[in-house]
Amino acid sequence: MKALFIGGTGNISSACVELALARGIEVTLLNRGTSGRPVPNGAQVVNGDIRDPQSVRAALGSRSFDVVAEFVAFTPEHIETDLELFRGRTGQYIFISSASAYQTPPAILPVTESTVLDNPYWEYSRNKAACEERLVHAYREEKFPITIVRPSHTYSAPYVPVEGGWTTIDRMLRGEPVIVHGDGTSLWTLTHATDFAKGFVGLMGNAHAIGESFHITSDEWLTWNQIHEILAAAAGVKPTLVHVPSDLIAAYDKAWGESLLGDKTHSFILDNSKVKRLVPDFICTTPFSCGAEEIIAWHMADPARQQVDETFNALCDRILQAYAKAWPG
Repeated sequence: MKALFIGGTGNISSACVELALARGIEVTLLNRGTSGRPVPNGAQVVNGDIRDPQSVRAALGSRSFDVVAEFVAFTPEHIETDLELFRGRTGQYIFISSASAYQTPPAILPVTESTVLDNPYWEYSRNKAACEERLVHAYREEKFPITIVRPSHTYSAPYVPVEGGWTTIDRMLRGEPVIVHGDGTSLWTLTHATDFAKGFVGLMGNAHAIGESFHITSDEWLTWNQIHEILAAAAGVKPTLVHVPSDLIAAYDKAWGESLLGDKTHSFILDNSKVKRLVPDFICTTPFSCGAEEIIAWHMADPARQQVDETFNALCDRILQAYAKAWPG
């Protein structure tokens, strides 16, 4: 099997590339060559900018692929470019959408692939849904061979899956208070990238996946309190968690607010039965307690990885001061 990954060096795609190579798939990466992450051994790299179709045509020539995996399309315009580039040149086009495109807040749990796409709070999610709509039209009208994959919150060792990233861990280590939205009890799912890759690679070249959509997540459900406490335990500290309403956070930071009101504020549980039917060996084997230890160890191994964002620190302090005034004691 020959596969083209558009991107291929990111948080999610790197693990997918590594597993695809391990399973004997011939992998080509199309990217601009600007990522700081290393390219897995065995992958061929061609340099081209997917936003510049001429550079892609020059890089790929007349090559065709059994699978094209698109990790960096975010708007319908990006999809139009891909349709022009890959019509007649691939047996399967896998689009990485987002589980945040589902109805928010969800009316019924668990969320399934038939849950309506309706997120009025977050432009990113609405754009992903619009991309899906264009691809479904292409499948219906011209049988363009699509598969849609909706990851939820997926992490790897370099990626701390809480707002602020390593800066939040640094606050814990220094004994500073850490903001948790709401009361910290809404349920959430975190998936290790290597676990996501098992489902994703299992869909590659799978004829039953054509024209279908899937989400791929862990079945471990955690509260946001637990997520922060597990990270703190891995770092060897006891955290001081301060629960702040999401609306207050949104009033101080639009982007953080959108990611909360349009995603993380609401309990979000997904049913993975569909992908398990097509990929029977899809089993998530990395509980977050292990993933958190991996995250902390990776950052502690090199001080250069422990990047602290002082702007985020200052934002947290302002929000905490405002909350203390509004809710004294």
